Amino acid sequence: MKRVIIGAGETSDKGWIATQQTELNLLNIDDYYKLFKQNESIDAFLAEHVFEHLNLLEGEVAAKHLYQFLKQGGYARIAVPDVNFKNDWYQNMCKPGGPGGKDHPAYTHKVFYDYKMLTEVFEKAGFTVDLLEYCDEDGRFHFNYWDPEGGFIGRSLRFDTRNHDGKLGMVSIIIDAYKK
Repeated sequence: MKRVIIGAGETSDKGWIATQQTELNLLNIDDYYKLFKQNESIDAFLAEHVFEHLNLLEGEVAAKHLYQFLKQGGYARIAVPDVNFKNDWYQNMCKPGGPGGKDHPAYTHKVFYDYKMLTEVFEKAGFTVDLLEYCDEDGRFHFNYWDPEGGFIGRSLRFDTRNHDGKLGMVSIIIDAYKK
């Protein structure tokens, strides 16, 4: 089984191949061929807080590349910040450009997704999308059980330490996008 973490940073997980932007630029098809050699060779991709660093058109291109390299029945688990989460601190931290200039990770954010936008990016590429975690337009949080063995997302309801005592401090839109 071949499973790949995109933009892994310090993240590593047994059974997953960790990649960095320097070796897998989501927009450069040649990088995929260098790493994976052929189309339909990957079982799963995982990208936690990566797609917000691409504009919408770039996100669509990246989703098409992922689709091309996934095996039939494979999936991409994607997590991005959620514009519908009603928390002032979170909104300021995650908005494109972020607070504090170039030293802040959100400085390179280009899109602040809602669940409909993210779903559309992956459906345009041919995927069938399951929403795992997200906030709706009224800010209500929705959760559908997902197995962390299928791709661990730290910035999630169950695994982010900022979520405690029944209060949400950090959420993501999390989807599984399947190649049928």
